[in-house]
Amino acid sequence: MRIPLDHQSNIPLYQQIEDHLRKSILAGTLPADTRLPASRQLARDLGVNRTTVENAYAALEAGGLVFSRMGSGTYVLPVYSLPSIPKNNADTPWPLWQTSLQKNTFANADIAEDMLQASGHPHPISFASGISDARQFPVEEFRKVIQSVMRRDQIDALEYGERRGYAPLREGIARILASQGLQTHPENILITAGSQQAIFLAAQVLLKPNDIVLVEDPTYSAALDLFRTLGFQIVGIPVDGQGMQVDKLEKLLQLHHPKLIYTIPNFHNPTGTCLNSARRRELIMLAGKYNIPILEDDFVGDLRYEGHTQPSLKSLDPGGQVIYVSTFSKMLMPGLRVGFIVADGPVFESLLNFKRLSDLATSTLIQRSLDAYMTVGRYQTYLHRSSQIFRARRDAMVTAIGRYLPSSVSFETPKGGLFIWLQLPKSLSANDLLPIACKEGVSFAPGNSFFIDGVSGRDWIRLNFASQPAEDIEEGIKRLGIVFKRIKTKAK
Repeated sequence: MRIPLDHQSNIPLYQQIEDHLRKSILAGTLPADTRLPASRQLARDLGVNRTTVENAYAALEAGGLVFSRMGSGTYVLPVYSLPSIPKNNADTPWPLWQTSLQKNTFANADIAEDMLQASGHPHPISFASGISDARQFPVEEFRKVIQSVMRRDQIDALEYGERRGYAPLREGIARILASQGLQTHPENILITAGSQQAIFLAAQVLLKPNDIVLVEDPTYSAALDLFRTLGFQIVGIPVDGQGMQVDKLEKLLQLHHPKLIYTIPNFHNPTGTCLNSARRRELIMLAGKYNIPILEDDFVGDLRYEGHTQPSLKSLDPGGQVIYVSTFSKMLMPGLRVGFIVADGPVFESLLNFKRLSDLATSTLIQRSLDAYMTVGRYQTYLHRSSQIFRARRDAMVTAIGRYLPSSVSFETPKGGLFIWLQLPKSLSANDLLPIACKEGVSFAPGNSFFIDGVSGRDWIRLNFASQPAEDIEEGIKRLGIVFKRIKTKAK
């Protein structure tokens, strides 16, 4: 079998082989029941390592295009066309139970990405995402780790595993947290499918429909969507350059009697602010005084580029007042879907039970692989390298904003995290600006999606500087500058 391989390409050889075979199968040139060459023979014919061919075959098998028959070889499976999706119209109404479902309004954080892709720009640049740059992660090295874990643990890597999560991973997380000043025992750590599930579990355990949750306004849009969907009432507390305005908290506690305080004290999403030390202690004190749990979302708290590290609320917790959630997905790869909860007392058992009912277990294979890869030393090295890269990108965005955007925009340079929270001139609306920007090949997250009422913040945009290389940051901000000039010209 002749497969054209480009040894100079950035695309791995196994992926080139897999892509060629996949196209041949889908085109019908390799019909069903065709026996593919033995991996040893094909490797010899192509002049590559046998493992390279085996990886290509494994990818095809995972995609449902081939199957392996023990002692016989690898064979092509039939390709089945997908059924068409039925379209609803007035003549074929949906069942009554569907039409009676309540329609929820979501912030729809993906709208910017959808508009950018729909623009058809040859080189789209997105500042709208809420994650760091997964391209920084050593994928090939992690792939080898997964393979070594499969060889080492065999079937154990594919079981449900422990209810709390893989014990060595929880021990590793406890050590990482200890290096950051948060002392906890592995038995108080619950592994989750990302921090989003962690927030969901805490909300389910602590709240019931119509209960009030107090949040910073603005705050993480997906948390707002979650709270709305679960039927909670949301009350906001304003944010300034030092984070939540805790001096306004007690009055809100007395007025609304919330059942939960949800906060992002470190490099807040979307504003990038950090809650100062005095406010942290006052928040803990007030929560204890009024018997209200705090849900601390520390999604990128260790991505600091300058200034002094602030203690987590959990590390200041005198005894069970704070539930702490964090994630590896934002820092490493979003597809890992590994986060965790730190909680003390009876609430932990309730969280554990809800986790079991929710999805039984987080992928044991990924947990074991993450543990094998992420030692404390390796995590600190990766964190240090990422912080250097992201700081340079932040500085590149700050410089580009000064160079290409009008002086009427304003923002505070964040000391860490992922975002610049930029205020537009009062005459402009982010929602009006977005479709024009997407046609120009650049997107951002409109500010109103982070506010409780969905209306405030129309003159704000969130820009993610960590997800793009410096050259794309400059080009993206330059495109935004062109959009500003076009709008200004139209206004005249």
